[in-house]
Amino acid sequence: MLKRITILVSALILLTVTVSFKEKKAKHTFKFSETEFLLDNEPFQIISGEMHPARIPREYWQHRIQMAKAMGCNTISVYVFWNYHETEEGVFDFSTENRNLGEFIKIVQDEGMWLIVRPGPYVCAEWDLGGIPPYLLKIPDIKLRTLDPRYMAAAERYMARMAEEIRPYLITRGGPILMIQVENEYGSFSNDHNYMSRLRDIWVANGIDVPTFTGDGPTIKMLESGTLPGSVVGLDSGSSQSDFDLATKINPGVPVFSSETYPGWLTHWGDSWWARPDTVELLQEVKFLMDNRKSFNLYVIHGGTNFGFTAGANSGGKGYEPDITSYDYDAPVNEQGQATQKYLALRKLIGSYLPKKDKLPPIPDSIPAIQVELIFPVRFTSVWDYLPEPVVSETPRTFEAYGQNNGFILYRKELTGRKSGKLTVTDIHDYATVFLNGEYLGNLDRREAINTIDIPESNVSEPVLEILVEGMGRINYGPQIHDRKGITDSVTIDGEKLLNWKVYNLPMDRKFIYDIRSSGKTVNKPGIFFKGDFSLAYTGDTFFDISNYKKGVVWVNGHNLGRYWNIGPQKRLYCPASYIRPGMNEILIFDLHMTQPKPVGGMTTQY
Repeated sequence: MLKRITILVSALILLTVTVSFKEKKAKHTFKFSETEFLLDNEPFQIISGEMHPARIPREYWQHRIQMAKAMGCNTISVYVFWNYHETEEGVFDFSTENRNLGEFIKIVQDEGMWLIVRPGPYVCAEWDLGGIPPYLLKIPDIKLRTLDPRYMAAAERYMARMAEEIRPYLITRGGPILMIQVENEYGSFSNDHNYMSRLRDIWVANGIDVPTFTGDGPTIKMLESGTLPGSVVGLDSGSSQSDFDLATKINPGVPVFSSETYPGWLTHWGDSWWARPDTVELLQEVKFLMDNRKSFNLYVIHGGTNFGFTAGANSGGKGYEPDITSYDYDAPVNEQGQATQKYLALRKLIGSYLPKKDKLPPIPDSIPAIQVELIFPVRFTSVWDYLPEPVVSETPRTFEAYGQNNGFILYRKELTGRKSGKLTVTDIHDYATVFLNGEYLGNLDRREAINTIDIPESNVSEPVLEILVEGMGRINYGPQIHDRKGITDSVTIDGEKLLNWKVYNLPMDRKFIYDIRSSGKTVNKPGIFFKGDFSLAYTGDTFFDISNYKKGVVWVNGHNLGRYWNIGPQKRLYCPASYIRPGMNEILIFDLHMTQPKPVGGMTTQY
């Protein structure tokens, strides 16, 4: 009898908790009229700050969200990068490191903020291939961002899996998610409304029952090509009343908001200095939006870092333009999470519109930064002593054709017949060092449109030609996004094609780096790993100064901090405190040109 009563009481408690939870989940509604957003049937101005969980260490998610809240934002906007969650075909990861999207969403809700989700399948975002998985480029004639059934099969699989992650957090289910973007800036790419409608239908079919929106530049061509009837119009950016009027004219019956108001801008390798947009103009733009109660999203409030090989590239009038590792973006919250003068100015402006009795929350304390004393690395091993078994290939092919997404590939061939002359690589994507019989000849550089080099005569009967190719960021914007890496066409000497290659995959991924061991040899051939140990009494964020090195990649305790290049403007790589530990630590540097190590230290600022 007592057992039965206990069961009944437990069931009653469970029922009470369930009912209470359901009541809590049914608390809010979000919809729109023809001109404005409505939260719980009341007009609502979205003041959003964009940040990307993939670019921020998981340990700092709450801090960065609190920074946005303290600047006056009521909403967070996030890009989700498809290729960050599906690195291999059909294998998804929404749990490890900073991929746990559900945890990020919970923090947003715990902080009393709303969320806009921008899941792609294409996002741009200065991210490798705009978030689309490189494995799709194994298909020679695939057409990305179209109804090509091969692309759509992969996109639908991702969207269905993505829907599982976000569905419990929709506002219709008691969560913070207000809206979801259908695709991104499609009007800058194409004009197939059937494709856009299909994407929206897929979200709906997967239970995504919140409003949808598009995002495009405020031009007739872009808006006519990229908007969808019934979906909110996002403007990149909405800077004036005429921008909003144009959007309303082209796609009437829905609200218009500035989906990307730019407080900063991106920076490329080789730029003379970091991008620094005018703050006065920004404040005027935000004042216009606040005065007229226009909803807007600051892209980005905090940029973070393109750790690993995630940085993208542009290809405009200047040719190929790879992005730097830092995504500081001159954002209000800098790469290390600190409030800038721009942040303080925006906080003051946005805060001035609060009711007199209301105040913004205090600005969170900054994360401590530490200086790491000079480290003196030594030569550890070389890429030449750590080559895997080669693939024999009649013609040199792309990274993707060999099943590799990022890193480096070595193409090696014994020259017969024509052994000297002008070597032409058509086309090199993106940077290569060239060797003959182990001697360095020079480099090829897509950025500088350098794809030829002279091969001198050799007294070796069958000279060995080696081309070590680095794949940098894939183009993430515009029509040239089908950006395969490596040797993308052919190699010739004086017009004669070179056939029969040995190809060595060097992805330099986590497993590759974990398995690497010292060769015990002294090698003077460029392509060397340098290793240094350093001891810390306590941890903090730091910026490793790599200005003594030329071009390559840095790992700290196995964490890939990203690419460096002495052409700048970036000279220091951000290392969060979570990547280092009290006691002994390890830094590993792979440089394409250096043969002797140089000191490296950790600084407290990014430049």
